[in-house]
Amino acid sequence: MVIVKPILIAAVLGIIVLFITRWLKKSDLSIVFQLLPGILTVIAAVIIFSISYVNIRGTEGMSYGFLSITLMIFAIISLRIVRK
Repeated sequence: MVIVKPILIAAVLGIIVLFITRWLKKSDLSIVFQLLPGILTVIAAVIIFSISYVNIRGTEGMSYGFLSITLMIFAIISLRIVRK
């Protein structure tokens, strides 16, 4: 449960970010607006990872780490969708 729940939560959030990115790309807005969901997700993932490493140790910190790594993967996918 320590591994599964954070990954599922991050997957749901990541899919929402991908849908928002896809919608912004189809609406032909500026590239800054298209990159915004991916950049905000990267910032959130870095903050969560730093909090999990510095403040929260042990098993709970590890689950936050899995959450941040999964969010980072979805953010990279989102940024690649925009750059295509």
